[in-house]
Amino acid sequence: MTYSKVITKRILALCKERNITVNRLATLSGMKQSTIENIVKENTKSPGLRTLHRILQGFGMTHSQLLLLLR
Repeated sequence: MTYSKVITKRILALCKERNITVNRLATLSGMKQSTIENIVKENTKSPGLRTLHRILQGFGMTHSQLLLLLR
């Protein structure tokens, strides 16, 4: 499984767990909805660290928490 697919699956799982939409995540992250949608639809093959950082802020998570969940 590619890095992109792992990130996509985790973002979607976290949205489902927290009962939030991609649009709500975009708002919480201070990003455009299209940016998040491109990641979850795998149009963006390699989201940058800054983008991931902002998504994690939207979830209220740290990088280490995400990495632990990816194992």
